[in-house]
This record gives sequence, structure tokens and C-alpha cells, in this order.
Amino acid sequence: MTGKQLPKIHLFALVMLITGSIDSIRNLPVSALFGSELIFYFLLGALIFLIPVALVSAELSSSFSAEGGIYGWVRLAFGDNAAFFAIWLQWINTMVWYPTILSFIAATAAFLVNPALASNKWYLLSVILSTFWIMTFINLRGLKTSASFASFCAIAGMIVPMAFIIALATTWWISGHPLQIKLDWHSLLPQLHESKSWSSLTAIMTSYLGMELAAVHVNDVKHPRRTFPVALLISVVFIMATMIMGSLAIAFVLPHDKINLVEGVMQTFQHFLASYHLSACLPVVAIMILIGSLGGMINWIISPAKGLSLAAQNQFLPTSLAKENKQGVPSRILIAQAVIVSLFTFSYFLVPSVNTAYWLLTDLSTELYMLMYFLMFCAAVCLRYKFANIERPFEIPGKKIGLWLTCSLGLLGCTLTIIIGFVAPDNLPVNAGWSYSTLFALGISALLLPVLGFISYRNRQLRLTSMEAATSGDANNLGTLSN
Repeated sequence: MTGKQLPKIHLFALVMLITGSIDSIRNLPVSALFGSELIFYFLLGALIFLIPVALVSAELSSSFSAEGGIYGWVRLAFGDNAAFFAIWLQWINTMVWYPTILSFIAATAAFLVNPALASNKWYLLSVILSTFWIMTFINLRGLKTSASFASFCAIAGMIVPMAFIIALATTWWISGHPLQIKLDWHSLLPQLHESKSWSSLTAIMTSYLGMELAAVHVNDVKHPRRTFPVALLISVVFIMATMIMGSLAIAFVLPHDKINLVEGVMQTFQHFLASYHLSACLPVVAIMILIGSLGGMINWIISPAKGLSLAAQNQFLPTSLAKENKQGVPSRILIAQAVIVSLFTFSYFLVPSVNTAYWLLTDLSTELYMLMYFLMFCAAVCLRYKFANIERPFEIPGKKIGLWLTCSLGLLGCTLTIIIGFVAPDNLPVNAGWSYSTLFALGISALLLPVLGFISYRNRQLRLTSMEAATSGDANNLGTLSN
């Protein structure tokens, strides 16, 4: 090893890393459900969430790069128990998220065979379970996807299809075709007195999750104080533009009550391509989106397992769960999370429609992630005062006033999303005898309660360790006296 310094990331590469962490064509149908009002909520979401998360995660990543991400930041600020709660939220959120991305993959694959299958619960269940277990076993063998393949998947499965659907919608609008939504000022402004209007914010926040994942590269950026803010600005504008225009593309051609949250993207492509006599391109589009979705999924399966493995090493979980196989993979945690994802997938049979199940899981995942972000914003304020004298390669502009303003906006965004999460859109009914709020509250409680058990488990383990150390010390003292 020569200790040669690695080349720094330039502006373009940093922008691609940031946008690649967030932009996803899968999220378009969820926000398209809310028509013209989605523009207002995308702008609001950027102000009270996307921009604050970007600034805070950049400062924390550059200042405490060796502390293990969200686990290390919260641990430095509030201690071990709070850190475990944060890493649990990050892990369990992905467990709830997997069935939604897998159902999107299943619905996209259906367009290669029979589009009607996308609304068949048994088809979705079989594809979700088989795909996730296959990818789990691939990870158990220690197979790693190269960075070049991951980049290819991102371009083929996100950037190209996103640009294509926006181009088709723009051509449709310019050509004077009829639109399913109105774009006058009255329609663009939200009806704040309606609960379904506010539920749009949940969909928008879901589209903005993940900014903190790319911020870990801040130390690899040349001139971070200057380059990172510019990259953040470009990324925020790019993400907002593609998400707004992509969502409007779906809302342009699909009536509100016909937007399917699982197959909405392919429905839109099917409509556009048929109108332009390009239906032969539909299988190509479907394959491209499948490549992008699968390429992104396989990398995410191992990440949360690593997080729980760290928690097991700190005695929050039985240390046997952290045991790795010959390929260096925490195999027992991988198997456990595959079982948990399988159980979440059966939620498709607890509610009357695929749309309702998809929204419920998306809403649950977003709620859990927001709780984690709440801890992150609080930790940022605490660490600025607790470690006031350390060097910060990147610092939120405006000194303490800028810090408090940024974190206050972020906390406001998290709080609003958490409250609104208990309200379902009017067109998503739940089974008789169950209200959406009741089902949602039960889901949140069931996912958070294990934390208390794991903290109690760790306390018992620490007491046992302390008792064993004390007993060993007493025995050594007796042996010394007898000698």
C-alpha cells in the first residue's frame, strides 16, 4: 500500500450519486393519484424535508464520517438505546418497503405476459416471494454486484424510462390531446380543508426518501464547502423536475379512479405507445424497468442485514445472529429478514384491493423512516453544541441560526407526515370492521414494540456480564489472600 490519495468526486458524479439515491420511476403513480395539486406538494416537500435532509446529512457525514452513519450519529448524541432505535427504524422500514418494490417488479413483468395479472393477488404473492428468496440466496453465496453493473441498471431502469415517459407526455400536451387533469391556477392550489388533499404529502415525502445515503460521499468531494451546495441545488431541481413531470405524465392520460399504484407506470406507457402506434416498444420498456429495479434491489438486501449485525455485536440481539457464513455474510439475519418480508407480503390478503395494500405498506414504510429522520434532526442540533470545536468540512450555511432553521423545517416536515400518515385517500377502502387509522396504528405498534424487548435483552446481558466480572474479580481476590 502506497497510501496514494484517491481521486476526488467532481460535480457531475456527485449529482448522479445524489439523484440516483432518490429518483425512482416506481414512485410516480402514487403522486399522480393527486392530480394537479401534486406540484404544490412537491415544492412544499422540498422546502420542509428534501433540502433540510440534504444539508443535515451532509454536515453529519463530513463531520462524523467514522461513526457508522445514523447509528453512530444518534449514539454520539443520545447514547446506545437511542442509536439502536434509529437503526431499528432504518431496518424495519426496508422490511415493509420490499413488498412494494417487488410488487412493482411483478406488475411490470406481467406486461410481458398478461397485464391483467398485475391485479391478481396470488400472482403478486408468488412473484414477490420467489424473487425475494432467490435474491436472498444469491446474497448468501456472497455474490456482489459491481459498481459498473449498478450504474448500468440505474441508467437503463430509471433515467432512460423517466426521460422517455416525460418526452411522451410533453409531446402529448403540445399536440393538444385531451388531459385528465386541469392545469389552471385554481386546480394547482390544494384544497387544504380536504383530508385527501393532505394525504398527498405522504406520497411526496416517500418520493424524497434516501438523500442521506449519498451524503456519505461528502468527504470524497473536491472543495466540499463550495461543490456540495451546488450539487445539492442541481440535484434538488433535477429530482423535483423529473418527479413532477413524470407524475403529471401519468395524471395526463389516466383518469383518477383508473390509476393503479402497482402498474400505473406500465399503464401509462401502454396508453402513450398505443396512441403513437409504438406498442411494439412496450416489452423493451418493461425489460428496461425490470433491469433497473432488480439491480437496485439486490444491493439493498444485504445493507439492512449489516445494520442489524452491528446491533447484535453491541448486545441488542443475540450474538449468534451476527454469525457470518464462509462468504462473510450474516446469513441468519438474511434468512430472518426474508421470513419477515414474506409475512408482510400477506398483507395483500388483509385488504380488499392491491392499491390499498400497496398504499398501506408505503405509508407504514414512510412513517418509520420519518421517525428515524426525526432522531437525525435532533442529533444534528445536539452534536453541533456537543462537539462545537471539531472541524466540519461542510457546515450548514448561516451558523447556528441556519442550523436551527434547517432542523426546524425538517422536524416540521417529519411531524406533518407522521400525523397525515394516519389518513388514507378516500378512494382506498379497508375491510368492513376496520378503519384505516386503526389498521395503521396496529401496524406501527407491532413494528415498534420489539425495540423495548431488545433493549431489555441488552440490559440483562450487561448485568450478567457485570455479575460475571464481579464474581471473577472476587475469586481472584480470594486467591490472592489465600496465597
